[in-house]
Amino acid sequence: MRVLVAEDERVLADIVATGLRKEKMAVDVVYDGDAALERAMANDYDVIVLDRDLPKIHGDEVCRLLAEERLPARIIMLTAAGDLRSKVEGLSIGADDYLAKPFDFPELVARLRALARRVPTRTPPVLNRAGITLDPARHQVFRDGRYVALSPKEFAVLEVLMRAEGAVVSAENLLEKAWDENINYFTNSVRVTVGTLRRKLGHPPVIETVTGAGYRL
Repeated sequence: MRVLVAEDERVLADIVATGLRKEKMAVDVVYDGDAALERAMANDYDVIVLDRDLPKIHGDEVCRLLAEERLPARIIMLTAAGDLRSKVEGLSIGADDYLAKPFDFPELVARLRALARRVPTRTPPVLNRAGITLDPARHQVFRDGRYVALSPKEFAVLEVLMRAEGAVVSAENLLEKAWDENINYFTNSVRVTVGTLRRKLGHPPVIETVTGAGYRL
């Protein structure tokens, strides 16, 4: 799951992001409405955690604009105002859920996962290629009927390669889709992850390294 956290209270935003990453989510963080709009338009998020009182562009306006764009990402609005009228207002401008501050972190996680299940599926739920079956909903991978246990990052990299349907995927593209924005683009994480993924998938090898371009399945 990829999540955008838009919250101007930097300590809270960073705490939430750290907690969500521990829940195996890829998280980007912004601190104002202008940046929230820019990131939401540029990236494919499953859920956007949107503070209502953002500076530069108010959270309500961000929510309206994103709703008008009909992005697949679901929006959960955070606010200190937890009265019924505020909740109704938040939902009426395009939010999919509403959570008053202070909130319990486990509840936020549960709501995010519930919202992510409502994101429209843009590809077939089960992917098949080169004898590999990948089921995103059940987080399972099989090769020629044999179950393959993968780490979250290995699973994410394999999913990106399978969705490419034989096209070459650059290391930069893998970093963008399988990691969050805090990853160092000079890291060898992709090479290491692809190496362990190859080993777990077994023989014959199905992931090809295209010199100077990236990887292909």
